[in-house]
Amino acid sequence: MKAGTVALIGRPNVGKSTLVNNLIGQKVAITSPKPQTTRFPIHGLYEDERGQIIFVDTPGIFKKAKDPVSKKINKKALEPLAEDIDIVLYVIDHTRTRDFEEAQILGIVRKQRIPKILVINKVDIEKPSYLPLYKFLEDEFDAIVKVSALERTHLKRLLEIIFEKLPTRERLIDSSQYVYPVLNMDSKTFIAELIREKVFLRTRKEVPYTTTVIVDNIKERDEKLTYIKARVITTDDTYKKMLIGTGGRRIKEIGTMARKELETATNKKIYLDLTVEVNKHWVTTLT
Repeated sequence: MKAGTVALIGRPNVGKSTLVNNLIGQKVAITSPKPQTTRFPIHGLYEDERGQIIFVDTPGIFKKAKDPVSKKINKKALEPLAEDIDIVLYVIDHTRTRDFEEAQILGIVRKQRIPKILVINKVDIEKPSYLPLYKFLEDEFDAIVKVSALERTHLKRLLEIIFEKLPTRERLIDSSQYVYPVLNMDSKTFIAELIREKVFLRTRKEVPYTTTVIVDNIKERDEKLTYIKARVITTDDTYKKMLIGTGGRRIKEIGTMARKELETATNKKIYLDLTVEVNKHWVTTLT
């Protein structure tokens, strides 16, 4: 049996979270077209008759991290590489040209003394393509796989290569002990992240980056109904108004989207009590 931990690293918005979700076959990481969607490493489990893989989806690394949130995200992105990782997946988007940010991340990857796989994502998009700019990497990696995380193209082949390069050992964890597909989150954090994803999808400009979500209470009212009390927290009254929307329309849309996804995931009716409040200093709670 093969088993091990695989960390994904790359620039923001290269498709790491979508790749992890579709490799595992369940939603473990929230996604949106905006950078900074992932704020801390997410551990998700894949297992079959060949063995067990713990995928670690890391936040995208920013070239110029000036605000407190971005600085802390960059720090979080590198934490898994200091842990007991067996394989690194370096994910690039061939539709984006190389730049200093890419060179910075490549320098980090090169320091790893473990198997490294170059994953070239978004092959479903033909143009623009900067593949020739990445050709020099061919001799630096143990394997190269071209995939479309969104279309699930060549993901089976990627899994085959990962299992080939993982060490032979017993399973790392007992998966029956986990209710959610995310290994390093409790149910409150999982729900908060799902709500935050909807904030990213339904708001514009700087609003998502000034926002966090806290789940205060989860109560099983009966076998078929779960009550969830959650707060969307932002840093300014202006952002609060934008989150609420005219007549409360936007926060209702956010809540409805989150509720429907939770109901599908849990096969239960969900009553989601969602409010918005201001806390100018919530960023200091990020660790």
